[in-house]
Amino acid sequence: MLQQIESRQIDALLQEYGESHTNKLNILIHAIAVPSIYWVTIALIWSIPTPEMLAFFNVTWAHVLVIPVLYYYFKLSGPIGAAMTLLTIGVFVTIDMVYQAGIEVWQFSLALFVVMWILQFVGHHIEGKKPSFLKDLQFLLVGPAWWWVHWFKRFNISYK
Repeated sequence: MLQQIESRQIDALLQEYGESHTNKLNILIHAIAVPSIYWVTIALIWSIPTPEMLAFFNVTWAHVLVIPVLYYYFKLSGPIGAAMTLLTIGVFVTIDMVYQAGIEVWQFSLALFVVMWILQFVGHHIEGKKPSFLKDLQFLLVGPAWWWVHWFKRFNISYK
């Protein structure tokens, strides 16, 4: 019964999100911008100075934040939660690569954040529809799930 309720919730969220993402160019823009915005958001939070207690364990605010975020994704769908966990691991690995390369993570992330959001709004201008998150902030988290569902469908994998 609980699985059925959660399945309906993810379907309803994906359907509503998808209504403002039907134009092929907008979908392509979102395929690039959505995971990029996920990356830069975590990277910007990673850049916030960490208290000694967390730093001692090599933990940043980003590590703390992803726990409830991943919980949200697992609540929506086990496969989406697992995929978002893999994406999140990849985010942390690449943030470390940027840092090890001597690049200021926060500066790089901020610049990429601005560029990707401009792209998102260009995509919605082309689409002729407002971004879903203007109606409900939850859709900021639904975007990456929607991105994964496109990949799941392409490889005939169930997201439920």
